[in-house]
Amino acid sequence: MRPDYQTVSEQITTPAYVFDIDEMKRRIRRTRELLGPRVHLCYAMKANAFVIGAIQDVIDRFEVCSPGEQKICERAGIDMGKVVLSGVYKAPADIAYVVSAYGDTITYTVESLQQLYLLNEQAIAAQTRLRVLLRVTSGNQFGLDEALLRQIIAERERYPGVEIIGLQHFSGTQRRRLSRYEEELRYVDDLIASLEADHGYVAKELEFGPGFYVEYFQQAKPYDDEALLTGFRQLLDSLHFQGTITLELGRYLSATCGTYYTKIVDQKRNGGTDFCIVDGGIHQLNYFGQMMAMKIPYYRHLSCQKRQGMLHPVNICGSLCTVNDNLVKNLPLRCVEIGDILEFSNVGAYSMIEGAALFLSRDLPKIYLYDDGNGLHLMRDRFETNALNYE
Repeated sequence: MRPDYQTVSEQITTPAYVFDIDEMKRRIRRTRELLGPRVHLCYAMKANAFVIGAIQDVIDRFEVCSPGEQKICERAGIDMGKVVLSGVYKAPADIAYVVSAYGDTITYTVESLQQLYLLNEQAIAAQTRLRVLLRVTSGNQFGLDEALLRQIIAERERYPGVEIIGLQHFSGTQRRRLSRYEEELRYVDDLIASLEADHGYVAKELEFGPGFYVEYFQQAKPYDDEALLTGFRQLLDSLHFQGTITLELGRYLSATCGTYYTKIVDQKRNGGTDFCIVDGGIHQLNYFGQMMAMKIPYYRHLSCQKRQGMLHPVNICGSLCTVNDNLVKNLPLRCVEIGDILEFSNVGAYSMIEGAALFLSRDLPKIYLYDDGNGLHLMRDRFETNALNYE
């Protein structure tokens, strides 16, 4: 349950994000129930790193894609046995540190032959054997070409420092067609079977990134994600592969836990159009699939519950000095006043990290965690960025 208006107005200084940990845990539990006991869940922390400490008791793994994310895991006290160290680039110095500090506790991914060489060399130097997943490409810069992957499997005895425990495959993001999932799962299922038939290699694990769809904008007919997950479970049940299946999910698990609060600080009427200026902007509110602010997200006008009057379309613009700073056009609002607070939902993934945070040296907003038992907790205070743009 999100904090009520009184809590927001009295305890939150806008602009700010609030991440509801109870909501995220409910989302994780519901996903498990729909997908069944066979499936493990790996949270892609790039979607939202602020929540990892609070959810580590309900998630199986964390996907880490950079040295910075690794350090965040260390500060959050994450069990390193839950970490999958991924990423298209792994610097030798970073791998040397992780292998020396954590060895075979962590699971590693391999995206190139160079990465395999690096992991093998570091493991031998540390007198350990690392568990690795080979990432098969989906036709972009990520992962291994199938021919190279087959070569590695055929010559796996050449790499005594690693144990190839299985494959990793990333499907995409914001996917909602079961037919596409069926095609990709059939491909990796057939690939695993052929690796056993051709090379005697038996995969223990499959880590699959499905990129389940999240609905950000108000629709006449809301999207039925329960039907998607039910259908996806049936696809998994039809696989010949009988090893461990882990789904890597980021946006799908965290998006609905986040709300963004911003205050109306000015209003005007230009050329027959009503504008409200807020203390936030597009550097802080970034919806996937928002096209020139033309779509209406899920929102609440918190300050107007008792006001009378007709809904009226208003263009909501941020505080950046650029004509591109349009949050929403023609947002239906009632009796707008300066000081009103707008709440935007489903911002628990990426919004706080994908915007142009350093543009115009605006401060980074406060970030709060919320749960029904403890209420609001300040996770990160307001942070001045001007020092980052000029020492």
